[in-house]
Amino acid sequence: MAKLTKEDFISSLKEMNLLEIKELVDAMKEEFGVDPSAVAVAAPAAGAAADAAPSTVTVSITDAGAAKVAVIKVVKEITGLGLKESKDIVDNNGVVKENIATSEADEIKAKLEEAGATVEVK
Repeated sequence: MAKLTKEDFISSLKEMNLLEIKELVDAMKEEFGVDPSAVAVAAPAAGAAADAAPSTVTVSITDAGAAKVAVIKVVKEITGLGLKESKDIVDNNGVVKENIATSEADEIKAKLEEAGATVEVK
């Protein structure tokens, strides 16, 4: 028997009615032990996840720079923490925000760099 090409298989599917397609899917489940509809949905999702950048990132300060007070004020504004907690983050080169969207991380990074800090986004 000649091997079917992808195009031949798809054109065959186009000629089938819904009941025939359901029977084909059931036969594939029985023969291979896999639900082809689950594989068809999972495969693109897995590929997209591998190609995409991380959906959440962490922003941390690596160096407060010369304008430490300005950086503390920006950290306080971003996090909503008190002055002492914000100062602790800046003094310890700590994490400003975790598990945030990359767009939000870019905005935070820009604000902190404008204040004089060196920032790392992971």
